[in-house]
Amino acid sequence: MEKFAPKYKNYAVLMAAGLKRKQGQTLVEYGLILALVSIAVIVVLALLGNQLLNIFNTITNTLGTNGS
Repeated sequence: MEKFAPKYKNYAVLMAAGLKRKQGQTLVEYGLILALVSIAVIVVLALLGNQLLNIFNTITNTLGTNGS
């Protein structure tokens, strides 16, 4: 029975190391997702920037003339 105790201690150490490694991987994965979403937003704004500007200008002008 005493021979099994060291094996369980080593297993616990390995499990703890594995959990730390998984937490680090999760952080890296979240960073990659954030980077990809940021790139997607930048691309969409670059492609649709002028159209969005025209829409907001139209809204502003309409509210400005009706609000006076």
